[in-house]
Amino acid sequence: MLRLPALLVFLLATLSLRAQLYMPRNVHAAYNKQTRSFDGRPGARYWQNTGRYNITLTANPPDRNVSGSEKIVYVNNSPDTLPVLVIRLILNIHKPGSIRNGDVTDDYLTTGVHIDRFTIDGHESFWNDGAGNNTWKAARLAKPLLPHDSVQLGFDWHYPISVQSNREGMIDSTTYFFAYFYPRVSVFDDYHGWDIIDFTDQQEFYNDFNDYTLTVNAPDNFVVWSTGTLQNPREVLQPAVADRLQESMRSDSIFHMATLADMLAHHVTAHHPMNSWKWTASDISDMTVAISDHFAWDASSVVVDDAIQRRASVQSAYNDTARDFHRMVEFGRHSLDWLSHHWPGVPYPFPKTTIVQGFADMEYPMMVNDGTNADPIFSRFVVEHEIAHTWFPFYMGINESRYAFMDEGWATTFELLIGRDDNGVQKADDFYKQFRINGWINDPSDEEDLPIITPENVLKNSAYGNNAYGKASIGYLAMKDMLGDDLFRKCLHAFMDRWHGKHPIPWDFFYTFNDVSGMDLNWFWNAWYFSNNYIDFGIQGVSNTRQGYAVTINNIGGYPAPMDVVVQYTDNTSETLHQAPVLWKADLKQAVVNIVTKKTVRSVSLNGGIFMDADETNNSWTAP
Repeated sequence: MLRLPALLVFLLATLSLRAQLYMPRNVHAAYNKQTRSFDGRPGARYWQNTGRYNITLTANPPDRNVSGSEKIVYVNNSPDTLPVLVIRLILNIHKPGSIRNGDVTDDYLTTGVHIDRFTIDGHESFWNDGAGNNTWKAARLAKPLLPHDSVQLGFDWHYPISVQSNREGMIDSTTYFFAYFYPRVSVFDDYHGWDIIDFTDQQEFYNDFNDYTLTVNAPDNFVVWSTGTLQNPREVLQPAVADRLQESMRSDSIFHMATLADMLAHHVTAHHPMNSWKWTASDISDMTVAISDHFAWDASSVVVDDAIQRRASVQSAYNDTARDFHRMVEFGRHSLDWLSHHWPGVPYPFPKTTIVQGFADMEYPMMVNDGTNADPIFSRFVVEHEIAHTWFPFYMGINESRYAFMDEGWATTFELLIGRDDNGVQKADDFYKQFRINGWINDPSDEEDLPIITPENVLKNSAYGNNAYGKASIGYLAMKDMLGDDLFRKCLHAFMDRWHGKHPIPWDFFYTFNDVSGMDLNWFWNAWYFSNNYIDFGIQGVSNTRQGYAVTINNIGGYPAPMDVVVQYTDNTSETLHQAPVLWKADLKQAVVNIVTKKTVRSVSLNGGIFMDADETNNSWTAP
C-alpha cells in the first residue's frame, strides 16, 4: 500500500522536472526513449557507438606531404540500422571554398585531404571526393550496418600540411603539429543521430570514445610526442634518453630529456633512416602528434591519485628561445596536482600530458599546444586553462560543437579557482573580470544576452565567446555560492561519476544537480541558462523596521547572482551581509534584505565582486 503513493510522488516530480526546463523536441524524444533519465543518470536504454583505430602516419620534414593509412573497426551499439556512415575530414577546412569563420591567408590554404584508397570490410569502395560538404562526407555501405554489429573501414590518404599553424600545421620548417589528421567516423548519438555540423574553425569538436594504436614514421633525429603511451622507447631513443624517460615517470624531479645541444648533436633518437614510434591509447576521444628535430624536451611526473599513488607524466617540447617553456613542466605538474586534488578534485584520468610550444593555445587529449609569452604568470594561466579541459570535454565526452558552455565554462571556472591559489584572490578575480566578464556585462548589444542554452554551432563572435566562457562559468560559480563548496562538489562529482566516458548534454547536468542536492533548482537553471537575463541590481530604497532596516533591491537584469550588501553606520563602523542567489528564489524581480541593528545607517551599497553589475549607478543609497 505504500508503493503507490511513493510512485505517484516520483511521477509527479518527474513531470514537474519535464515541465520546468525547456527541452528541444529531439532531446525530449531521447528522454522518452529512456536513453536518458530525469534523475540525471544515463537511462536504462543508453548507448553509444565506438571504434578501434589502427593508424600509421608518415612525415618527412621539411617535405610538407603527409601520408597515412588506417583500419577502423566501427561498432554500432545503437538500436538503429545504419545504411551510411558519416566520415569526418576536418583538415578539409584548409580547402579553398570551405565554410569557415573568418578570412584566411594563402599560407593557410591547401588542397585538403586526398583519399587514395577506401575499403569496406576489405572490399574496394568508391570514394566521392567531389562537390559537397568538405569537412564531412556520407559513405554509403554496401550492406547496412545492423544494431550490435560492426564494420571494418580502410583508408589510405595524404595531405599537404598547412604552412600557417593554427590548431594544427607547421610550427616551423621542421616542427609539425598534427591534429585531426585522420579520417574518423562522426558521432551517431541518441538525440541528434549523425553529427553533421560543419567544422568552421570556430566551434570545436565532438568525438566518440575509441581505442587507438598509432605508429608515427619520422626521420632520424626527429622526436615524436603524441597522445597515448609510447610502446617502444628503446627502439626509437638512445639508451640514456630512454632511461631518463623511464626515471622521470617515477620522480618529482625535472629531467632534461633533450637539450638543443643534444638535438643538434644527434644524441637523442635511434639512428635509422626512419624511426617508427608506436603509441596506444584506450577509451579516448582523439589522437594528436608533434614532431621536431630541434625542440628541447623536458619531463617529470606527479602523483595525481593519492589512494593508489598513481603518477602522471608531465612533458614539454619547445624551442630553446622560449624562456617561459623552460618552466613549463613545473607549471604542468602544478596544474595536474592542483586540479586533481582541489577542483574538480577528480584524479587526472590519463597517464600523461605533453605541452608543446606552438601558436594555438588549444587543448587535446593528453596534449596542449600553447604559444610562448614574455610573462610566465600568463603562460601558467593559459596552460592551466588548457589542462583543465582534460576533465571537460575529454573525460566527460561533451559535444563542444553544440554545447561549448559545458566545457569552456568549466575550464574557465577552474582557471579562476586555481588562479586564486596561485596569485591571491584579488589578482585572480581582477584577471577574471578583465578577460571573462567585462566585455559581456558592459556591452548592451542584443547578441550579448542570448540564452546560454542556445546551440553554439549557430553563434559566432562575442555571442559565442561570452555564452561559452564567461556567462556559463559565472553561472556555475553562482550555483557554487548558493550550495556551498561541499554540496556543490558532491553534485559535480556525481555528474562526473555518472557521465565520464559518455556523452552528457546540459539536461543531464541540470537534473543530476537537482537529484543529488535534493532540491528543485530549475528556477535557477531557467533564470541563468535558458533566459535572456544578465546581472543588474539596483537599490529601490531603504526603510526603517522594528529590528533595524529593510533594503529593497530590484533585480533589473534577472540573473540570480550573489552580492554583498555593504552597510556603513554613522559611528564609522561597517558590516557586510552576503546574499547568496537563493535570495531570488521566491521572486526573481525583487527581494528585501533585512539589517538587524540598533545603529543608525549612513549608507548602503551593493558589491558583486566578480559578479559585475551592468549599471552601478543605482547600487548605492545614502540616508537623507
